[in-house]
Amino acid sequence: MSDFDTWVTIILLTVATILTRSSFFLLGNAIKFPPAVQHALRYAPAAALAAIVVPDLLLSGGAVTVSLVNPKLLAGIGAAVFFVATGRLLGTIVVGMGLFTLVRFLL
Repeated sequence: MSDFDTWVTIILLTVATILTRSSFFLLGNAIKFPPAVQHALRYAPAAALAAIVVPDLLLSGGAVTVSLVNPKLLAGIGAAVFFVATGRLLGTIVVGMGLFTLVRFLL
């Protein structure tokens, strides 16, 4: 790839990124989504967070490890149980990190 091709690619990707990310602000209320789409979009942040967190919990040493020797998975399960029981987000973070540290030292 030549320098010209690289710069054209960077510029085009920048324009595409700006257009797609700012389209909701530029269009404002001109476009109305159907209620079903609006309902589905409410789950987008949780789905994105799960897509980031779950692979990290399951991977240990570059391989999928779904066992009792995976400290991240055990801490994640413990934190999830704590959150379901109490609903406290800050407590969930503290419990998850505490469990991770404890399990890592014990294994």
